[in-house]
Amino acid sequence: MALDDVKLEITRSAEQKAAAIMAEADAEVATIMEAAEQEISATKAKEDKRLAESIERLKRQELSSAELESKKIVLAKKKEILNRAFGETLAALENASDADKIQVYKKMVSSAAAVISNPKVYVPADCGASAADLGASEVIKSDKISAGIILENDDGTLQIDMQYSTILQSIWDREMKSLSDILFR
Repeated sequence: MALDDVKLEITRSAEQKAAAIMAEADAEVATIMEAAEQEISATKAKEDKRLAESIERLKRQELSSAELESKKIVLAKKKEILNRAFGETLAALENASDADKIQVYKKMVSSAAAVISNPKVYVPADCGASAADLGASEVIKSDKISAGIILENDDGTLQIDMQYSTILQSIWDREMKSLSDILFR
């Protein structure tokens, strides 16, 4: 029986070693699994944070984009209103009665007398004013002028453009900020 005892002892010893190895393997597996879980958890937390930041950034970008688009629409509408105001103002000046236009043209000629005395005056083709009406040396009718006048000295070296569109554009450019403030308070 001694052989059976030895065999039993070897088997028991082998089983104990196997159990110890299995316990050690189980402990190592548990350690590896715990480390993997911690790494997965840390990576997930990091990715969740990155995702939240990305979502917040996209929200801010979308909001900024919407605000910019809104401002573009408002500015386009304001520009449209300003252009319409310019056009209506010019149309009102161009559609004044002939008598009113002649009076204004006469004042324009007299206000420019210090620069050009006794000028040639270019007027719109449909204007009925004479040189005597305007206080000028000559009146020349032109299809290129819609309303207003152009003054020219005798030798043609100096011209003063007093067309309504030119004067209005000059005032418009100079006073755009004030006009905008008045219209869009």
